[in-house]
Amino acid sequence: MRQEKITRFIKPEDANRKWYVVDAKDQILGRLATQVAKVIRGKHKAVFTPNFDTGDFVIVVNADKVRMTGKRESQKTYFRHTQYPGGAKFKSFEQMIEQHPERVIEFAVKGMLPKNRLGRKLVKKLKVYAGENHPHAAQQPEELSLNGDK
Repeated sequence: MRQEKITRFIKPEDANRKWYVVDAKDQILGRLATQVAKVIRGKHKAVFTPNFDTGDFVIVVNADKVRMTGKRESQKTYFRHTQYPGGAKFKSFEQMIEQHPERVIEFAVKGMLPKNRLGRKLVKKLKVYAGENHPHAAQQPEELSLNGDK
């Protein structure tokens, strides 16, 4: 007799969600963003289901101290458009890190999440702060090591 394999799916409400805190000080932006996106998506768990939100919440502190390698700090640009003719606006990485350091990490992580309803829901689980302090102490976040452990 042939043995059947059974795929078990977890319901989103049954997912055991944790809170993690990540210190972005002297971290490389892309490597930090891939690890954070993996945790938000839930790919580090054995119960990962691609069409459900089974991931965890991530708090990133010290967003203003993140860095890039090589010449990217001077060459990277962020684009937006005002929806008016000739309304293209460009900002360099250096300008963004001065004015809105949280957005640098938010844009990097958002680009690594699915481009659909699920991705828009997942991006809300990312909390980014420029300084050391965050208002999520009540959730008792655990320190997340970025060495590929989790």
